[in-house]
Amino acid sequence: MGCVVRMRRRCRAKNFAPRLRGEEPINGGMGSGAVFETPTCVAGLDDTLWGGVILAVCSKNDEANAWAPFDEHPEMILRRADIACLVANWDDKAANIRLIAQRLNIGLDSLVFLDDNPVERARVREALLMVAVPDILAHAGYFEAVTLTDEDRTRTQQYRGNAEREVVRGGAGDLGAYLASLNMRLIWGRFDDSNRQRIVQLINKTNQFNPTTRRYTQADYDAFVQDPDVVGLHLRLIDRFGDNGLIAVVIGKAEGDALVIDTWLMSCRVLGRDAEAATLALLADTARKRGARKLIGEYRPTPKNGMVRDLYPRLGFEQIDEARFVLDLANYTPAAPPITLETA
Repeated sequence: MGCVVRMRRRCRAKNFAPRLRGEEPINGGMGSGAVFETPTCVAGLDDTLWGGVILAVCSKNDEANAWAPFDEHPEMILRRADIACLVANWDDKAANIRLIAQRLNIGLDSLVFLDDNPVERARVREALLMVAVPDILAHAGYFEAVTLTDEDRTRTQQYRGNAEREVVRGGAGDLGAYLASLNMRLIWGRFDDSNRQRIVQLINKTNQFNPTTRRYTQADYDAFVQDPDVVGLHLRLIDRFGDNGLIAVVIGKAEGDALVIDTWLMSCRVLGRDAEAATLALLADTARKRGARKLIGEYRPTPKNGMVRDLYPRLGFEQIDEARFVLDLANYTPAAPPITLETA
């Protein structure tokens, strides 16, 4: 059984294969002559979970047998609730790792694959060059965190919910009906002390949905809170599967009759759910109330943010130069995504 993990590299894809001790297998499903004994690489994963690392399981097994040690074995450190996603079948593990990344809505370059079978490790290294495949996890440096927030400690639950959403979405024929069925609520608030650490963390680690990739310190954040010409917004998305946590941060700066979008970042795990349109509606309303007549967005390309190169044109902005886009608020009509906006 293999394990995939989302790292700083944030996700670990792991093989929780038993060690052979010449005894009877659990439920007859863990392999001939095997009994589960916690591997060295599993020890400490309970601490890893609290560090915001996501665990997924990639197993060549029947699904019921793959879940058995987590549900039934008394000495198992990890339990079903600790696993964000499990894919168990007899297919190629590299293909299943791609499926895990899709269900969790994270990039393959965020994965670490652990497996006690050198053949499986070699296969994944060959097929998925962007996935890290260490022979020994200890001291590999993949999961150290400079700071740890409350949301880091609940990240596995967030990604389990995301995997459940993807399964439901895959069975839905009508995307609009699926999104409406999620009963989404976007809870927003202005920058203050309560979310300071988490917001600064997101500003400094979000690379993909981040048109400008500007980085700011906690001192910068404190200055934004005090500056009347700066609008700082944070957004949390809740749906019927649970709390997605803080999923977006927007920083706007007043310049004449415009509010310039200095920073707009969003978690990739909520893309495709109309959160961008709802965020823009909130930002436009906030700008209007401040007396702004237009919004100006900027795109500064990086090797990782190509996914948002057309963000502003898609949302109705007009390009005014090589890097900037403008939205005339007098002519802007907000979209009507199936998301309810609420104040924190």
